[in-house]
Amino acid sequence: MTTRRQLLVASAVAGTAGALGSRTHAQASAIRIGEINSYSTIPQFTVPYRMGWQLAVDEINTSGGLLGRKVEVISRDDAGKPEDATRHATELMSNEKVAVLAGTFLSNVGLAVSDFALRNRVLFVAAEPLTDALVWEKGNRYTFRLRPSTYMQCAMLVEEAIRLPAKRWAIIAPNYEYGQSAVANFKQLLKAKRPDVEFVAEQWPALGKLEAASTVQAIIAARPDAVFNVTFGADLPRLVREGNQRGLFPRVPVVSLLSGEPEYLDVLKDETPKGWIVTGYPWSQISTPEHAKFFNSYYKRYSDYPRLGSVVGYSAFTAIFEAIRKAKTVDTEKLIAALRTLQWSTPFGPAQFRAIDHQSTMGAYVGKLDVRDGKGVMADWRYADGGKYLPLDSEVVKMRPSEARR
Repeated sequence: MTTRRQLLVASAVAGTAGALGSRTHAQASAIRIGEINSYSTIPQFTVPYRMGWQLAVDEINTSGGLLGRKVEVISRDDAGKPEDATRHATELMSNEKVAVLAGTFLSNVGLAVSDFALRNRVLFVAAEPLTDALVWEKGNRYTFRLRPSTYMQCAMLVEEAIRLPAKRWAIIAPNYEYGQSAVANFKQLLKAKRPDVEFVAEQWPALGKLEAASTVQAIIAARPDAVFNVTFGADLPRLVREGNQRGLFPRVPVVSLLSGEPEYLDVLKDETPKGWIVTGYPWSQISTPEHAKFFNSYYKRYSDYPRLGSVVGYSAFTAIFEAIRKAKTVDTEKLIAALRTLQWSTPFGPAQFRAIDHQSTMGAYVGKLDVRDGKGVMADWRYADGGKYLPLDSEVVKMRPSEARR
């Protein structure tokens, strides 16, 4: 669910983006970026994400633009469908003449646009999709990814999971690319450090269609010592509410991807399950200079606090801007060369893209869920530098196609 304020701000941002797209007098000289995302299907994340990239665009244009030119973003809604995303990518390239493609949320959508980028030799900066295949098994020289992957975030969580006195684990994950990738990584990484663990139950609901009662009942029947959860979006509050009502939570410890993000805690409020070990974004507790600068600019622009999507949108676009500035052109090959060695500042601190696989080293916050003043928050958190949770180059060489490493 989104708040009324979020919807109003989102409408204003959408109007601004539309207005940018209609300014034909500026098209000849503007640097145009094509942006694709699941705005209508996952608004709790993608609305703040759009607010984040719009802030980055406002800042760059206020400072004089790039290469003496203004930046325009032409945005499209993929409705969570790979076929819609590739159709929009075709239109953005053919009709709007964009120099770069950016965005996407769902992993299967990101993979579809990545394949389009390869076939059409256009740069694609994937902001959100978390599947490892995007930069490894199905990686290509035209695709770069911002957020820490499922492998990276699972590695962060496993450091905490091995401390639990848990041998019997149950799994709950959406049955598509992201969920499958996350579960495979968690199992592999956990068993490498705790060979004694076993997985006694797995629930694979279709994305957005979790049947909470039957799912929770199946988990209770398996009598696990702990649960690994990968559900998100509308499925997460359904799972939490049913689990709370039936006493599964907080009795059974849970390790959960993404559940500490304010996009979801805003919805859960006082139903937030205490003690869950999560990755997320404790925005109100971060005091670093980079974050304070971003927070102040964001709040001034929107009179609202940022969500994780806001950070992702802002960071993805500032990376693109820095690459263009470094390359001194929007030529695709020169932008690829610039991104392969790019270091830039994000609200989470410095980050860079690895040349070998085009994965950024941007990290994630790891902590435990708690409830304070009727709101869900992260407690006992730490920042996990993404660069410390990536596989070695020798492992990447085995996974990534040779032509993608050129």
